[in-house]
Amino acid sequence: MLGDAWLFSVVCSLGARLGQVTLLIAFICVRSSLWTNYSAYSYFEVVTICDLIMILAFYLVHLFRFYRVLTCISWPLSELLHYLIGTLLLLIASIVAASKSYNQSGLVAGAIFGFMATFLCMASIWLSYKISCVTQSTDAAV
Repeated sequence: MLGDAWLFSVVCSLGARLGQVTLLIAFICVRSSLWTNYSAYSYFEVVTICDLIMILAFYLVHLFRFYRVLTCISWPLSELLHYLIGTLLLLIASIVAASKSYNQSGLVAGAIFGFMATFLCMASIWLSYKISCVTQSTDAAV
């Protein structure tokens, strides 16, 4: 049982770090390029920064174990909702950014890293759900 909790924290930590790095690269690529469509790329920047802040917040919650102190919040549910909504918004922003890039390399790179971050968020959702379901079913059997 201790191994499952450790594995869950490692997966959450690794997913959060990879997601943060990819989102940061996407933000830097778009921010440093010449924009062809202001509204599309400002939306992309807002989504990436909000996702970065929320991933950092959930990472700090797991790192400092705030979930033990704030028991009135369902942390797995809030993290699931964050990842679902953030992934959907990031997917939309990446599609819009890719369609408005007009072959400018920085904007194309930002859109590609946005798609990579979307994939990492989906993988993090799937791994978190899979590990928590396996942990719950194992605990129920004991």
